[in-house]
Parts: sequence; C-alpha cells; structure tokens
Amino acid sequence: MKPQTGFQFLAEELLCYILSFLPHRDILRCTSICRNLRQTYLSSSELQYIVEISGQQLLVIPNTDDSIPISKRLQRLRDEAHAWFKVDTHPFLKMVPVTKALPSREIIGAGGHFCSWDPMGDTAMIFPVHPKPSQQSIRRNWLPGTLCSVPHSRKFDVFMDLAQNLIAVAYAADHNTVYINLGALDGDGVHPQAAGETLFLSDDSRSVTSNAKLKGFGRHIALSCRLNDESMSVWQLHIWDWKYSTTSSSILSGAVLDRPGPIEFCFLGNNRLLVIADNLNLYSIENMSQTPEFLACFLIPIPSMLLECLPMIDDIGYDSQLHMQAQATMCTSDPTHRLICLIMRCARDNLALIISTRIFFDLDEMAAAMPIPWEHWGPSNTRIFQRQFHFRINGNRVLQTLHFGARNRQFILQLLDFSPLAVTNGRGLGRVVKEPSTTCIIVDRIGTRGESLTTSLPYVQVVFSDRKFDHANSLLRDMWIDKDRIYMLSRSLRYTYDRLEVIDVQPDVRSGVVSTS
Repeated sequence: MKPQTGFQFLAEELLCYILSFLPHRDILRCTSICRNLRQTYLSSSELQYIVEISGQQLLVIPNTDDSIPISKRLQRLRDEAHAWFKVDTHPFLKMVPVTKALPSREIIGAGGHFCSWDPMGDTAMIFPVHPKPSQQSIRRNWLPGTLCSVPHSRKFDVFMDLAQNLIAVAYAADHNTVYINLGALDGDGVHPQAAGETLFLSDDSRSVTSNAKLKGFGRHIALSCRLNDESMSVWQLHIWDWKYSTTSSSILSGAVLDRPGPIEFCFLGNNRLLVIADNLNLYSIENMSQTPEFLACFLIPIPSMLLECLPMIDDIGYDSQLHMQAQATMCTSDPTHRLICLIMRCARDNLALIISTRIFFDLDEMAAAMPIPWEHWGPSNTRIFQRQFHFRINGNRVLQTLHFGARNRQFILQLLDFSPLAVTNGRGLGRVVKEPSTTCIIVDRIGTRGESLTTSLPYVQVVFSDRKFDHANSLLRDMWIDKDRIYMLSRSLRYTYDRLEVIDVQPDVRSGVVSTS
C-alpha cells in the first residue's frame, strides 16, 4: 500500500499552522473544497478567529490580556457582531443630572463619553455616559476662560481624543496668528506626551484667519484654516506630529473653494490623508519633515457642495493613556478597511456617498500620474443613498434614520453593515444587498439636467421597526454610533433639558438615558 503523504494527510496541528498563513478568504476557499480541511477548520478556534478578525475587518490591539482563551475571544467577537443585528432600541431609563447647560457643538468620544464644546459660551465638558466597569472615566467642565489661559483669545475649534487623554484648543491671541494648546483631559497642564504646550504655525502663515477646523488621529493633529489678506483668500492645512515637534513642516495650501468654511479632510490611519476639494486628493504623511507627498486624485462625477465629511473614529489608541480601557477591548477597526461618508448637496438633494477606504491603499505606481476616473474606482467601492434625517458611521457600520408613514411624518432606525463577513453570513440576520443600485442625481436647480450613477458596494440592511419616532414629538437633534453603543440626543418638550439616550448594543450591558440640565 502507498503511504498517505498528501497535504491533507498531515497532522492536524501542521494543517492549522500552514493554513494560518493564508488570508481569510483563501482559508474559506480551502475548507470549501476538501472535507478534511473543513473538519480541521471547524475544530480550530485559531483558524476561525483569523477568519472572524479579517472578515470583520478588525485589527488586534497589542498588549491585551493573553490569558483569555482563543475560543472565548472568538465567541465574544461573534456575539458582539450578531448583537448589532438584533438591537433593542427601547433603552432602560436612568437619569443622570449634569449641572450645565447643553453646549451647541456635540461629539461622542470613544469609551462611552459625551464630549462637547460651546463656542459662544467659551465652555466645554466631558462626562461618562454609562461606561463599563473596566473603563476609566473622565468628568470635567471647562468654565469660560479656562480652555485657554491667554486673555481675550478667540477660540476657533476644540478637539478631544479620549483614547489618548488629549484636548487640543485652536485659538488666536492677536487676530493674526493661530496657536494650538495641548492638554490632558483628566488634569491641568501640558499633555505628558506632547512635544510642548503649544503648536505653532509656520512664519509665513501670519494673516487674518476667518475660521479653522481641528482634527486628529493618533500622533497627528491637523488644522485647516481659511486665510485672508488684502489681495487674496486661500486655504491652508497644517499637520503636526504633536508628540515629536511643536512646529509644522507638513503644509498644504490652495485657492479658496466655493464654500463658506475651510476645506474638508480626513485621516486614513497614521500615514495617509484625504483632502476633499472638488475631487478626492490622497497624500502620504509618513515623512512629517516635508510637504505631504501627493499619491492620487480620485475624480467625483457629481457637481456638488460638500456639507460634511463623516470620518473614521479611532475607538482605541494603541498608545492610550487609559490603560484599563485598552485592556477591556481586544480589537479596533482596520484603517485600511473602514468607511468614510461624504454628505453633499446636489441641486435639490442631499446625498450620502459611502466610500470604502480600501481604494486608497490599493494603488499602483502610476496612480499619481493622472486623475483616476470615477468609472475605475467608484462603482464597486461606493454606495450612494439619499440622505434622510440623520446619518452616522463607525468602522464598517452605518446608522441612519428611515422615513415612513403618511407624508414621512415618522421614522425608524436602520443599520447597514458593509463588512465582508456580514455580507457572507448575513442571511437570516438582515437583507443582503449585492445587486447594483442606480441613483438619478439632478445637477441643476431647475431639474432639466440629471446624471445616473450606479454603485454596488455590498452590505447587509437591518431595519429596527420595534420603535417608531414621530418627527413632531421626538425632536431628535443628532445621533452617533460607536463600537458598542447608539447615542440619541433629543430635546424635551416638557422640560428645560435635553435627553441623551444611550442604547447599549451588547447583551451584557443595560442602556440608559442621560439628562443635561
């Protein structure tokens, strides 16, 4: 008899070891054509964990608790993913008073915190919103004059990064030069990892600034500003490695576009930056000692005005100061496989253009030579939706309101999951949408000229019909989504405070409502 020396007759441990070097799609292909390999896969938590991580487009956070068995990590990942398809949108009510009027600019930070800044009142706040026991919480109120110690300074923007315990305040002290102060969210003084207390613009940027916008991701902070002098008006984008230097040599600039504020931009991880002007311009920011390197231009076929760019949210920083928070989380979404959303006004309609960031990392050497037409990158990497009431993204998930009823007077919530594993295994959990969709876009205000765009990025749609909202009574101001929760901010018709509903998606945590009075 001939010895059984084929690949499939190797010891199971060797088969697992060899398969572990393959991408998750190849692992699934191998196990679909061979019964022996299929059984090896089903008996291996390690291989299933690889498939789950890659299929959900996640990255494993280093230095987490290695004592947790791989089988429990696998089950936790699956439970967390499936929980999003069966969310109970009726929260368990819990009133937490906050003795401060609600600011006018609200954002939700990672780790179950509510962060906000009121530019008119010169105040800011951060407080925990029903955090998990393992998470460190921060509660602070900045009274007028305490965000910046420079008297009579004009504040342009405030950026908070809970994952890195960072607050950055952009201000002008002499109406000409903009500075950025770096501090810690949980204490006074300079941030312990910052290169200095203040970030400075280059000397040739001393002109009147009409407005500015701060954003950050990991070691980078960027300021987009509109500069005016007697002869011209331009936009500038300054980028700092705030842990290494207080000055910026990484600067982009251009003529002011036909929009009221500064340009929109979005970090794509720690080494790439997307600038949204008339088209999408991609830059490398690996070398912070020079002007960002131009990588590619992606053409947008829609003549429009950009209203907002909904960026990626960095749930957990790898160098987070909040050690307990990092320990409580195993994974974060992969910056090379997330979603960004462009909210655009096109004549009569507001459109939401969902873009998979994978297109910005899969470039050939000639990408910078000439603009990339929409037909080459857009249809298979995007989806276009008519924007309704509210629209938010996190990782590969989109949460939006959906109108229904007579004259669209009511709305419900729906979730769209664009991760490959959800699309592969989504049947029975939601409606899998793989077929292309065509959107007719009116490009002039009189409605005589239109353009049809077809997009086909796959997703799973789940409609949460268990709770209906009435436009006249709910007064939903905004909503957000993060890794574990849904946040809904509504005005109360009976009281003088607003209501922040917190819906915990994971089954082991109760939900709550926070009142800000």
